[in-house]
Amino acid sequence: MLAGCGSPAGTDEHGGSIDGPISYSPVGTTMTIDCGPGRALNITGSNNALTVTGRCSDVEITGSDNRVTVEEISGTIRAAGVNNTVTYRAGTPRVTVSGAGNTVARG
Repeated sequence: MLAGCGSPAGTDEHGGSIDGPISYSPVGTTMTIDCGPGRALNITGSNNALTVTGRCSDVEITGSDNRVTVEEISGTIRAAGVNNTVTYRAGTPRVTVSGAGNTVARG
């Protein structure tokens, strides 16, 4: 199942508002997450391989050892955890990188 889909009307699978940010915190998963038409995404988990579809407004990663590919981003990418790799396909996001071993690149 796509994260963000298949939940009761008005909520996502994490119980959050479908208009609010998506929070993702599992460990060691491979998942596709749907940002839809402009939701923010917060990743606090570790050792995940994530494919993010749709257009995210913002992406924040404070976890560690995540590999994240984002289809499109319109706002900011903030990589503040450790050893995270973020690749975005479209958009011109503002990028903030802190922490150790984090990389953000268009690809």
